[in-house]
Amino acid sequence: MIRWGLCCIFREAPIRFRRATAKYLSKLSPDERMHHLSGICMHNANSLLKALQFCRRNGINAFRINSQILPLKTHPQIGYAIEALPRSTVIVNAFKKCGTYCRQHNLRTSFHPDQFILLSSPNPDVTRRSIADLQYQVEVAEWVNADVINIHAGGVYGSKDKALQRLVRRIRNLPPNVRSRLTLENDDRLYTPHDLLPVCEKLGIPFVYDLHHHRCLPDGRNVEDTTQQALKTWNREPLFHISSPLRPWDDGNPRNHHDYINPEEFPESWLNLDITVEIEAKAKELAVLKMMKDIEIMHKQLRKSV
Repeated sequence: MIRWGLCCIFREAPIRFRRATAKYLSKLSPDERMHHLSGICMHNANSLLKALQFCRRNGINAFRINSQILPLKTHPQIGYAIEALPRSTVIVNAFKKCGTYCRQHNLRTSFHPDQFILLSSPNPDVTRRSIADLQYQVEVAEWVNADVINIHAGGVYGSKDKALQRLVRRIRNLPPNVRSRLTLENDDRLYTPHDLLPVCEKLGIPFVYDLHHHRCLPDGRNVEDTTQQALKTWNREPLFHISSPLRPWDDGNPRNHHDYINPEEFPESWLNLDITVEIEAKAKELAVLKMMKDIEIMHKQLRKSV
């Protein structure tokens, strides 16, 4: 059975997550800054619970949490420890309430940190900041019971082989609570399933198969074989991504995401799998709900044809 996943924000539902900018916060006194951040973090914890409740009511059983749920947590100048915020215990308990809700209702949560997480970088400072951000994501993941922190491989930096060697070395050196949740995803410009599946197999970490990225950056492997190899990397419920191009495949850049998913692009080989499929579409919850209906129709048509 497919567990459908909503990514981060809503199109129409009145649920919003707040952010902050370093520029604005830098104008505040340290005390004002901490109070302002405390208010945002508390708001976001409450919004996360509302998001999870919305998902449960609508049969959406997975939710990707925005990586800025605690805004600017690891910023080099504005960053902070959660304990430094006013009402920090109340904030943490509000997030833990979300984790309890997920366990009670079998909801899955995940993180997909921003693109600046670059474990393959030759720059030690970039690596240090990337690891600090992963540790922040894990801190929240432990509160909310999230089991996936998904990243891309990063850049090539002149040599894909050397970049992958750095990636392997740095993942091996990650703290256990980070590594136990870490997953790798193929991207649409540099790293294919062919590049990353051997890394995942070597390290014993799961591979998040992004079908749209694979179609944008093919590697000669078909969807069915790649799916089967990806499934073998998971020691828990696999998580995949799907999206559709904004423009037709033969009309310009196919990388940009459409508001909705074209159900004809959903692989028939996925229909009977026990997997989480996160819907990466601009219409957000509307796209997920439409996809759920479309796939239900597809299931019925296939049963009739048997």
